[in-house]
Amino acid sequence: MRLALVTGGTRGIGAAISVRLKNAGYRVVANYCGNDAAANAFREEHDIPVMKFDVSDFAACRDAIAQINRDLGPVDVLVNNAGITRDSTLQKMTEEAWHQVIDTNLTSCFNLSRLVIDQMRERNFGRIVNISSINGQAGQYGQVNYAAAKAGIAGFSKALAQENASKGITVNTVAPGYIATEMVRAVPEKVLEKIIAKIPAGRLGEADEVARCVEFLVADESGFITGSTLSVNGGQYMC
Repeated sequence: MRLALVTGGTRGIGAAISVRLKNAGYRVVANYCGNDAAANAFREEHDIPVMKFDVSDFAACRDAIAQINRDLGPVDVLVNNAGITRDSTLQKMTEEAWHQVIDTNLTSCFNLSRLVIDQMRERNFGRIVNISSINGQAGQYGQVNYAAAKAGIAGFSKALAQENASKGITVNTVAPGYIATEMVRAVPEKVLEKIIAKIPAGRLGEADEVARCVEFLVADESGFITGSTLSVNGGQYMC
């Protein structure tokens, strides 16, 4: 049974990915960083083990992967989903806000991919899916840090895919649009209406629609799909 690690895996899109992979027969570990109450509730509801560590900290990631190896074995599937926002226009953005977003959203992909790639290469099998965003493809006002990180994920994935294709390892990107998560639902109603008006499908996406894409990409049968970006945005941005 394949072992999957999902970062930011206890809330929103990450929670949907964790649950869908478990239901598809994977053993799943869901990472989280801050919200203990939400993580514990998720674990109890879905019977999925959770692990608290900071994905932007290489040493913390190294210790977490070592523990997973000891307790459960090597990671077969890595889903780099963890992400944060610290929005403001560039002229008002602090250095801290820049680095927090880059480190959590982009450097985390390096940290965890670096720590699992050797074992994947040894086993001639691995699946890595990195969660980007429509705002990394099209840009977004007030999000130079977030857009840069999410755009960087696509380039990271393509390069890593080329390096490891001959070893049975695929690396792909999923780029969601506006999804009906707790964060998006908290947007003021009038602003949300304007967002939906720009989506040709006429609605927000569902987290499970993103999770379904991840499930497809990590399957054993998807070994000839690598270096790709799968957009899940209701037609809002086409590339």
